[in-house]
Amino acid sequence: MEALAKDQSRVDVLTENSGPIGGKQTDIGTIPDGWDVQPLSQLLDFQNGFNAEKSSYGTGVPFANVLEVITKSHLMEGDIPGRVAVNANQLQAFLVRPGDILFNRTSETQDELGLASVYVGSTQIIFGGFVIRGRIKSNRLNATCAGYLLRAPAVRRQIISRGQGAVRANIGQSELGSVMVPLPPAREQEAIAEGLGDCNSLIAEIETLIAKKRRIKHGAMQKLLFGRMRLPGFSAKWKELNIGRIARIRNEKINTYGHPLAETCIELEDIEQTSGRLIAYSDARGRQATKYKFAVGDILFGRLRPYLRKFWRADRAGVCSTEIWPLTPSSQELDAGFLAHIVQTDAFIEAASAAYGTHMPRADWKSLSDLSLSLPPTIEEQSAIADILSTMDEEISALENELLKAREIRQGMMHELLTGRVRLI
Repeated sequence: MEALAKDQSRVDVLTENSGPIGGKQTDIGTIPDGWDVQPLSQLLDFQNGFNAEKSSYGTGVPFANVLEVITKSHLMEGDIPGRVAVNANQLQAFLVRPGDILFNRTSETQDELGLASVYVGSTQIIFGGFVIRGRIKSNRLNATCAGYLLRAPAVRRQIISRGQGAVRANIGQSELGSVMVPLPPAREQEAIAEGLGDCNSLIAEIETLIAKKRRIKHGAMQKLLFGRMRLPGFSAKWKELNIGRIARIRNEKINTYGHPLAETCIELEDIEQTSGRLIAYSDARGRQATKYKFAVGDILFGRLRPYLRKFWRADRAGVCSTEIWPLTPSSQELDAGFLAHIVQTDAFIEAASAAYGTHMPRADWKSLSDLSLSLPPTIEEQSAIADILSTMDEEISALENELLKAREIRQGMMHELLTGRVRLI
């Protein structure tokens, strides 16, 4: 946590010490005094990537392709799962050096076309045929800063407008080369890269800590929910019961129009995957729709594509999509908090995923209700287990809120720094 505090303090200093400036007009809009505008063709040498035989994939050198370029502005070797076998000449021809910039030249959507990703790793990698490599040929462009500059709105608008294709968006070297890039002076590029790098370091540390906490919780679930570890004070033998005997779907449907419960209407997309967090809801009182009712304490579980692990324990009453099950104990033998953690287990997800439907698989309660569970014999033991796991959830949730805050800070800094509204030197 000391490292997190140190990175946060550096970020705070950067934002507090900045001040707005004026600017000058160019063909791509207003840029700050002291900045320049250059076409990418003057900054980078372009090359298309490597196309291998199907049999070559699976082993060999790391192989950067479209997905990695789209998702990472700064790419490390650990971000690249793909491998391809190449000979020495192919490795030399399609090698990605540290500081090279990769662009995806195809995408399913215009908005994701031509995203820039700077390679900041040290391992030898190559790049695929749906990727364009840009190798810096001018000292006017800082490689690390380029990962941010080339994703700035002024650049992205130009790239998107140059995309072609009705089914898939495509862009070539000549179109990329014509994109005009606003360039801060070299020292300012270094400062921008350092400032945003501090933000990225903070975010990466929080993400690592969240992943660690989730692994710890997953291990605790496997031990506590299946009786592999007992809490002090409890020794009675657990019992085997089918989940259909002790839990049920609250199968109460209503028309939302004018109904007070419809003030909180939850759709499947309103529940975040794996985290158990509610990220949105809507007011459905003004429209006609058939929804399930749910009560405080119910566990909402997404039955459509159950492998997405969408669940939420309701802290209020409301209505939800019929693609969501409002689950509740049907027996005094089951604690609702314990049930909330049961639906997160691999065993429950696997049973729910034995679903019907090919393209849109849905869990079937009739089949799932036969799932056998080992259950603590007393509500007291179930509640004690649930309390421990819920405390872990609260710790993870607090870190996720910190992560959201850090990402918002980074987004705000990028907007200010990459438009020159804020100067670091």
